[in-house]
Amino acid sequence: MKKKMETMANRVTVGLDGSPESTAAARWAAHEAELRGASLDLVHAEEWLENPPLPVTTTEDRRRWAEAVLRDTAEDVSRLNPSLRVDTRRVSGLPALALTHAAEDSDMLVLGSRALGSVAGFLVGSTGFATVAEAPRPVVLVRSVDREGNPPDGARDRGPIVVGVDIHQPCDKLLAFAFEEASHRHCPLVIIHGWSPPPILSYAPALDPGVQQEMANGITTTMDEMISPWHEKYPSLQVDSRATIGQPAIQILDAASTAALVVVGRRIRHSAFGTHIGPITHAVMHHAVSPVAVIAHE
Repeated sequence: MKKKMETMANRVTVGLDGSPESTAAARWAAHEAELRGASLDLVHAEEWLENPPLPVTTTEDRRRWAEAVLRDTAEDVSRLNPSLRVDTRRVSGLPALALTHAAEDSDMLVLGSRALGSVAGFLVGSTGFATVAEAPRPVVLVRSVDREGNPPDGARDRGPIVVGVDIHQPCDKLLAFAFEEASHRHCPLVIIHGWSPPPILSYAPALDPGVQQEMANGITTTMDEMISPWHEKYPSLQVDSRATIGQPAIQILDAASTAALVVVGRRIRHSAFGTHIGPITHAVMHHAVSPVAVIAHE
């Protein structure tokens, strides 16, 4: 059993809806909980509608169905992880808010995502998207590779942790999560920053052939300074930092093709127009094959 960290609740929460995707999320989360020495909390959120648009089954039928989903999933993950502590509960309210509240003192919230195939990638449903935009805790999206609820092979420690960073923004929360995750899994960590030279260099590259290289060296130095404190905290980790030219989302997705987990950030914005998920995180959420962790940060 791993020692509990002061900043962690030592619990992993999963949102269940009875789909193969949520089964995959539960299986991934159970493995994650064992890595962390944490317990697993299976949660089903029941949406309450004052005026349902169509006739629905009785409240009792819905209760029995939800309890069966929780019971069957608990039995499934316990069979695969016999030493894991598993708790189940039902919560009411709009799913995104109910799940966010249920996971407020957990290490992370894990949800299933539907896959549309290798070209279209993830279809993050309205509940998943709203939860990612709402939750202050890390949210991990897991797809099912088949109709049996099996998570991707990368979830079994067969690849690196890949994290996308923006050197112009605070990244401590992303790096803390990514370094800790790589430490739990004893796997390499790949840190990606995608950037593009100023347009003027494209039009007149001969003006100063060394300008682009000088910019690249500066970015690399900034990345090294950003990562240095985490290197010192986790000296045994194998870390590969890359400042690559190109669109950040594409660079992250290319690096993440064989990843165990992809880590991206979401800035917390207090706006009258609601929450916002940036375009890079949005693209990775929808197209990554591996599980995706979205970390909220200022």
